[in-house]
Amino acid sequence: MSLDPNGSKSLLLLVAGAKGAIGSTLAAAVSMLRHHPESVLPYLTTAGKFSRLFPQQAVHLAGWDVADHSLTTAISRHGVLPKAVWEPYQDEINRVEVFPSPSVDLDRAAQVQQIILDIQSLKTRFPDALPVFINLLPACAAEPSHAPETLSDIHAHTDASEFPDLSYALAAIACRIPVVNFTPNPLECPAVIQEAEKNGVCMAGCDGKTGQTYFKVVLASAFKARNLQVDGWYSLNILGNADGKNLMDPERAAGKLANKTHLLDDILGYPVGEKYGAPSHKVHIDYYPPRGDAKEAWDVIDLIGLFDLPMSIRVNLQGRDSILAAPLVLDLARWMAALSISGRKGLIPELGFYFKKPMGDCPPVTFQEQLNCLQSLEKDL
Repeated sequence: MSLDPNGSKSLLLLVAGAKGAIGSTLAAAVSMLRHHPESVLPYLTTAGKFSRLFPQQAVHLAGWDVADHSLTTAISRHGVLPKAVWEPYQDEINRVEVFPSPSVDLDRAAQVQQIILDIQSLKTRFPDALPVFINLLPACAAEPSHAPETLSDIHAHTDASEFPDLSYALAAIACRIPVVNFTPNPLECPAVIQEAEKNGVCMAGCDGKTGQTYFKVVLASAFKARNLQVDGWYSLNILGNADGKNLMDPERAAGKLANKTHLLDDILGYPVGEKYGAPSHKVHIDYYPPRGDAKEAWDVIDLIGLFDLPMSIRVNLQGRDSILAAPLVLDLARWMAALSISGRKGLIPELGFYFKKPMGDCPPVTFQEQLNCLQSLEKDL
């Protein structure tokens, strides 16, 4: 692999779900990095990091999607970005290579092979780039009845049409490309982890932590540090994008809701609602079309302080789902490229800062622990 004049390499983001709300916002961000980096770089947690390995603005994007319309049509339909942001660069954005997703009629092996051929084509087109695979596919309705232990288990016990994420992950690992699982779908099964370790590939996941859950981690960590007892926590999310509509299916929402719920007990060190004999941490997601990508989150937090006296906090977050998510995807791609260069393989628990359900051995739980792990990880690179 050749280098640019500075001795550095560019990044190549390989995105499954490239025309979704996050993927298309990411495409615009990659274009803006070239033309107006000041509108993107200040919002990255990795700004100023890894410059000796790859220039901050040297990012390419490609991927896969079931939609056959253009990327700029996707941007327009999702309504995340005003035209003034992306329209001047629409020709450049539409030149992004987005392959058709493998047919649902193909079996797992055929899907993997098709994706491998696409990756090989992209590596030929971008010979100087460090590729990173990013999973942005929708939440799945079906999960394997048991975590596949071997590749033959994956082929025998998982449905390629209902859980396509595995095909992309296996193809990326076969091509020795690091994997980021930004979805709640359970990619991190024993068979996939074993393949990643065997091929020297690093993996990070799962379920990107973007808005309400990020602030929940911050607040819960603060309550723990202050020895305030959380008596109950009610969380409501309303959003009107495709993700919100998809999550109206209880089976599709199950994994995300579990990730949002379990992390609170993990941070606090006790089950919230234990004295009631039932959990008093409630999380709900409602599809509300008028909101579009502008997600709104409401939290009611009940606390117990000195002399067992009750207190309460109300939090209302009015965020933008894809605007919060896309910078984190860029951050994770940069981390994974750097980690891959350093020789790391398998799961990277130190990147727990970015995920609702960090994977790997003993991932950091509280906000401060997660920040400390990121600082230590950077020192090792």
